[in-house]
Amino acid sequence: MKSPFFPRPAGIIIVFSLLLTSCKDFIEPSIDKRQVTLQAPSDGYSSPKYNVSFWWDEVEDALNYRLQIVSNNFSSPGGLIADTVVNRNTFSMNLDPGVYQWRVRAENGSSATAYSTARTLTVLQSSIKQQAVELSLPANNTLTNKSLTSFQWSSLYGATQYRIEIDTNNFVNESALVYDQTVPGQQINFSLPKDMIYQWRVRAENDTAQARWSAINQITLDKTSPGKVTLNSPINNQTVNNPVNLQWQALSGAAKYKLYVLKADSTSNFNQSFPMIVTSTNYSFSAATAGTRVYWKVSAIDAAGNEGDTGTARNFTVQ
Repeated sequence: MKSPFFPRPAGIIIVFSLLLTSCKDFIEPSIDKRQVTLQAPSDGYSSPKYNVSFWWDEVEDALNYRLQIVSNNFSSPGGLIADTVVNRNTFSMNLDPGVYQWRVRAENGSSATAYSTARTLTVLQSSIKQQAVELSLPANNTLTNKSLTSFQWSSLYGATQYRIEIDTNNFVNESALVYDQTVPGQQINFSLPKDMIYQWRVRAENDTAQARWSAINQITLDKTSPGKVTLNSPINNQTVNNPVNLQWQALSGAAKYKLYVLKADSTSNFNQSFPMIVTSTNYSFSAATAGTRVYWKVSAIDAAGNEGDTGTARNFTVQ
């Protein structure tokens, strides 16, 4: 007599696992019964540093997390300090001296956990010399094709002004900076002069002391458009069958391509789908009926968003 306990064939296990994965791709799991476990700061935490880093465990199937911070406590809040959604399990910000409570819940598109048990923390008043501001915008390693840039940072308790420095040489020579100014607020608008990699930092100040410099963030200005795209097939004035495989050569520096398909007048878009952004170097076109003449051209778009010249359009006729 065979034992009723026998190993399942490996193929069945693999298929079952694939089915479970497939189901999760289409049906978002509910997370309302799960819990968020806070890691740091610990309950009752006290520190003279105004910058506080919050950390909690990730929750499976969560897409983001909602962090709430209030002054005093959630039972009798003095004010809402933060109610922010982040897509990671860490967050940092500067807090004024005082007593706070914080909590976190996990969220996805259709459900959310309960909030974690709130924790209390105390920020002690101390010298501005021990503190540093948090840089907000532009985010570190931003790539842009817009010269005019808004630089933003957090306020710092005890500061009366902020010094912002912008450089292209990592602040090696502070007498030759691109920009060096003190401002009363937490934002400036500045036009970056040319295509370069820039570094920027901010320091809070008052009449008697200077804070530490912030972290150094980087921003790259790239206003140079990519070159022309070379079309491969179909060749100009060719008669072709449906579907038509439009092909062009990959262009160095291109992040994606804009495909223009035009009517016989060579200026009107063939339909509302065009121009179309594609990441490959080909497109299967089947929207034209027999006897229709179609024009097409392609431009390259780089990572900064610059679009190159399309060059002369080609045409083909569907037979």
